[in-house]
Amino acid sequence: MFQVTFSEQAIRELNKLDTLTQLEAVAPISSLKAADLDKPREPLGRFNRGGRALYRLRSGEWRFYFEIRGETLFVLYILHQHSLEDFLLRNKLPVSETQLAEQHSKFWRYLESLTKR
Repeated sequence: MFQVTFSEQAIRELNKLDTLTQLEAVAPISSLKAADLDKPREPLGRFNRGGRALYRLRSGEWRFYFEIRGETLFVLYILHQHSLEDFLLRNKLPVSETQLAEQHSKFWRYLESLTKR
């Protein structure tokens, strides 16, 4: 078993959920073993980004993106399954967290501008 820690983004996403939903979402990552990470199978996947091995774990409507840091699983992002950010990460597009936020807000402003016409 690994210790699990969360980035600020991941904590913010967890804090938006009620306690029971938080526990249900975190349960799959809390129970991962080294053997699971050695040979990932659905709902767990592994990919490389910027020379680092990253993992994606589906947990209900949420996607946990994390890396291994020694004996710790460090959750970089928690994203909703149908979000723009999740789509970009799943398709391995080269964007930073800042670019994700900028693109997301611009996209929604664009959609809102269409409804005002």
